[in-house]
Amino acid sequence: MSGNLVHGGAVISCPHGGRAVSTAAAGTGVRIDGLPAVTAADLFTVSGCPHTVGGRPQPCTSVRWTAAARSDDVTIDGVPVLLDTSAAMCFSAGLVPQGPPVVAPVHQGVSSR
Repeated sequence: MSGNLVHGGAVISCPHGGRAVSTAAAGTGVRIDGLPAVTAADLFTVSGCPHTVGGRPQPCTSVRWTAAARSDDVTIDGVPVLLDTSAAMCFSAGLVPQGPPVVAPVHQGVSSR
């Protein structure tokens, strides 16, 4: 496993600048810095994508993650957690691939005593 864990507060966007938000992350009981952990089973919707093709709007509307399940992966209820390095693709409403999402560097929590 290589990469940082993604949580419900991570800033994820489509390649055109639309904002991707997890619609299911609130359901997990696992928290990272107080925010829900995100798994490959969570759904992501994109809003505000300005992408056009031939002058016609073709905005990204969803992100689909393809986190491979390997024996050394961290899982929640058997589903792989998402890392900032996990493979994903943004799609239009017609399920046309639009490019990979951009995951902003994830804040790495520092414990203090």
